[in-house]
Amino acid sequence: MTVGALDGFRVHQTSNSAALVAYFGFISVFPLFLVFTTILGYVLEGDEELRDEVVDSALARLPIIGDKLASSPEAIKGSAVALVVGLLLALWSGLKAFVALQSALDNTNEVPIDDRASFIVVRGRALLGIAIIGGAQIATAILTGVVTSAGFAGIGKVLLVLAAAGVNAVVLAFTYRFLTSATLTWRAVWPGAIVAGILFACLQLVGTSIITRSQQNASSVYGDFATVIALLGWLALHATIALLGAEINRSVANPIGSPEPRMERNDGS
Repeated sequence: MTVGALDGFRVHQTSNSAALVAYFGFISVFPLFLVFTTILGYVLEGDEELRDEVVDSALARLPIIGDKLASSPEAIKGSAVALVVGLLLALWSGLKAFVALQSALDNTNEVPIDDRASFIVVRGRALLGIAIIGGAQIATAILTGVVTSAGFAGIGKVLLVLAAAGVNAVVLAFTYRFLTSATLTWRAVWPGAIVAGILFACLQLVGTSIITRSQQNASSVYGDFATVIALLGWLALHATIALLGAEINRSVANPIGSPEPRMERNDGS
C-alpha cells in the first residue's frame, strides 16, 4: 500500500497539485480574517469592556493579526464594504482551492479529461466542499471547547485527538467520494480517510503552537515573515496529507501490477 501510494504521488504529480491547493488556501486565510474581525466589530459594537476581554483572550492568539488587534482593539469595527469584499475574496479563493482539489483527485483516480465533470458541476461541488469543511471546523471548535471546559488534562487531550481524527476521517471520506468525477464506493474511500484523518488530528494538535512560537521567537522585524512561512507550510502539509490519503485509496483498490479499471463519471451522466 505504501509503495503504491508513493508511486502514485510520482506518477500523478501530486506534490504539484498539493502546492496549488495550499496556494489558494493561503490566499483565502486573509479575507477570512477580514470577515471575522468585521463581524466581530458589529457584535461588540458599543461594549468596550467585552471587546477588550475578547481581544485579550481569543483574538490575541490569532497568527499575524493577534498582536496588532491586542495593541489596537479599537481597530475592530463593523464595515459593510469590508464584509462584502472579504466574503467575495474568501469565496473566490475558496472555490479555486476546491477546484484545484477536484482536479488533483481526478488525476489520482486517472479520470480522462473528456470524462471529467463540467464547469458548473465542478463549482457546485466546490461550494459543497466549502460547506462541509466549514461545518467540520465548527464541530472541531465545539469539541475543543467542551474538552477544555471539562477541565481534563492528559485524558482530555487524548479524547480531543480521537474526536478530531473521527471528524476529519468523515469529512475526508465525503471529499474523496464526492469531489471527484470517478464513481467510488464508501468502502473504497475509508482507508485513506482514516489514515489522513489521524495525521490531520496530530497536525492540528501541534500546528497552532508551531505558528504561535514562530511568531514569538522571531524578532519584531521578521516575526510576520516567520508566521507567514509557518502558515503556508502548515497548509501545504494539510494538502499533501489529504492527497496522500487519496493515493492510499487508489493503491488499495488497484495494487501495483493489477489491471486498471476504467472509472465512471460521478456527475449523474
